[in-house]
Amino acid sequence: MNLLSTRSLRSLTAVAAATALALAGCAGGAERPAGATPAAAPAAVQAPPARGPFVAAANPLAVEAGLKVLREGGSAVDAAVAIQAVLGLVEPQSSGLGGGAFMMMFDAATGEITSYDGRETAPAAATPELFYENGRPLGVGEAILSGRSTGAPGAVAMLAMAHRAHGRLPWNALFGDAERLARDGFTISPRLAGFIAATRGQARTRWADAWFTKADGTRYVAGDVLKNPAYAETVAELAAGGAEVFYNGRIAREIAATVAQEPRPGALTAEDIAGYRPIERGALCRPYRIYVVCVPPPPSSGVAVLQLLAMAERTPDIEAGPDSADAWAAFAQLQRLMYADRDRYVGDPGFVGVPVQGLLDPDYVAARAALAPALTGAAEPGLPPGGVFTGADATREPAGTSHLVVVDAWGDAVSMTTTVESVFGSGRMAAGFFLNNQLTDFSFTPVRPDGAPAANAVAAGKRPRSSMSPVIILDRSGRLVGAVGSPGGPSILAYNARALIAILDWGLPVQAAFDLPNLVARGDGFGADTDRFSEDLRAGLAARGVALSPNSSENSGLHGAIWRQGPDGWGWDGGADDRREGVARTH
Repeated sequence: MNLLSTRSLRSLTAVAAATALALAGCAGGAERPAGATPAAAPAAVQAPPARGPFVAAANPLAVEAGLKVLREGGSAVDAAVAIQAVLGLVEPQSSGLGGGAFMMMFDAATGEITSYDGRETAPAAATPELFYENGRPLGVGEAILSGRSTGAPGAVAMLAMAHRAHGRLPWNALFGDAERLARDGFTISPRLAGFIAATRGQARTRWADAWFTKADGTRYVAGDVLKNPAYAETVAELAAGGAEVFYNGRIAREIAATVAQEPRPGALTAEDIAGYRPIERGALCRPYRIYVVCVPPPPSSGVAVLQLLAMAERTPDIEAGPDSADAWAAFAQLQRLMYADRDRYVGDPGFVGVPVQGLLDPDYVAARAALAPALTGAAEPGLPPGGVFTGADATREPAGTSHLVVVDAWGDAVSMTTTVESVFGSGRMAAGFFLNNQLTDFSFTPVRPDGAPAANAVAAGKRPRSSMSPVIILDRSGRLVGAVGSPGGPSILAYNARALIAILDWGLPVQAAFDLPNLVARGDGFGADTDRFSEDLRAGLAARGVALSPNSSENSGLHGAIWRQGPDGWGWDGGADDRREGVARTH
C-alpha cells in the first residue's frame, strides 16, 4: 500500500529537495492567477519549525477545552481527547463517544506520521444482507433508525491508543470541562437548536425526545441551557477508569441493550463492543507541488484525495485560479473520475484488496486525467494496476461529522475527523450519548446482478468504507506545514481537495480558501453553494456544461491552518468554515 512514516518520506524526498528549494525560493516572485488574493507563502524548508498552541474545532466550548489542556502542558493528543469529550456533548448531532474517527498524528521529535483507525466494526452476527427485508434493501431512513445500523464504537479506544503513545497529561485530567458542562449545563447554539427542532427522524426518537423536551412539553431552543447528567456520569467514569470501563462494563451493556430495542433490533452485543480494537496504521503520503500531503489509508478514502491532487497536477486549467470557470469546470470533472474509482475500489483492506498503489500510479493517473475534458456525464471507474473489477457500489452515506486540528508547543499536530455518521447518529442514546449509525456506510446491496461482490459489502467484524480523510501537510524535508479536514459525508473528498488547491495552488489565506463556494461532482450532477458563485462564474460554468444545482449533501465544516510568514513573523494562518459554528484560535 506504500504507507510511509516521515522517516520513509525523507528518502522519498531527498532527490526532490533541491527542486523543492528552488520552487520555494521563486514562489514569492511567481505570477499569480487572475483572481487569486496573494497570501504569504506556506512554509518552505527555511521556515522555523511550526509550533503551537493552535486549536480549530466546530464549537467554541470545545476549542477552549483544548486550549486549556495545552496551557496546562498537554500534548496535541491530550487536547484532542478533551475536545472530543466536549464535542460529544455540545455538538451531539455530529460526533461523540458512541461514534468513530480517523486521526492523523505528526510527532515533531521523531518526524513520524501515524494514522489511527477508530472506525466502527460490524457485529459478529452481521451478514451481507444486513439491511435487507423481504428480499429488498430497506429505505435509508428506516435503516438509520434501526438497531441494525450501529457498529461497535471506536473513537474512545482510538483516542486511548493515541494517548498511550503521545499523551503528556494523565488521562483522568482530560474530561473536566466535559463533565462540568454536562452537569451544570451549556447554552444551546443556533445550529444545534435547528437540529433539535426537526419534526422527524433521529431528532424525534423517544431517546432524543427525552433529552430535548422541557418539563412543560416544549422543545429546547437556542439560548436555553441544556444539561446531561447521564453524560456527566459517563465521562467521570471514563476519566477514572480509562477506556477499559467504556468497553467492558456498564456503558457497553447499555449500548447493547439500546441497540436490541425496537424498531428492527440490531445484533451488536456487549461481547462485540468488548472485542473492538483500534488500528495503528502508517500514513499514506504523496508529493504535491512542493509539499507532501498525508492522509489515512483505507478504509478511509484519503487515497481518493491524493488521486484528485495527482490529476490536478496534470491539469493546467486548475492553475487559473478561483475566479476562473475553466478551473472550476476542471475541478468538477476530476471529481467525477475520483468518485467513480473510489466508489468502486475502496473498502476495508482486511477484507478486500484495495489497489492503493494502482490508483496513484503515475501512468494511470495521467490516463484518467486525460479523460476529464471530454466527460459529458458520470465517469466510469477505471482499471488501475492491481485492481479487481468489483461490483457496482450501493453505499448511501448520510451526514453528521466534525473535524478538529490541534498543534501543541512541541510542534506535534493532530488532524482528526470524527462522526456518529448521520445527524444524531441512529437517534438512539445510551449512557448519555447518541449511538452511531455507521453500518449504513456499507453498501446496502452486496452484489451486482451478475453476482460480483461490492468492495464495501457488509461482513462480520468489517469496517465500513469512510469518506473521512483528515490531512497533514509537510514540506519536502518532512517538516510540518499544516493540517486541514472537513465533515460532509461523501462530499468530504471534494471539500478537502478544494481547500488544498485553494491554499497550496491559488495561494489564498486559509479563511478565504474555506469560504469559497463548494462544488461537488459525484455521478451526473453538480451540487454547489450556488449563492456563493458569482453570476459570471455560474454563466461560465454553464457554458462549459457544468450546470450548478443546490448542494444536497452535508455542508462543509473545514477547520485547519497553514504555517506561514506574516508581517509579524511566522505563525498559524488558521480558519474555521463559516458554514458552521467553529473557531480557530492560538490563545
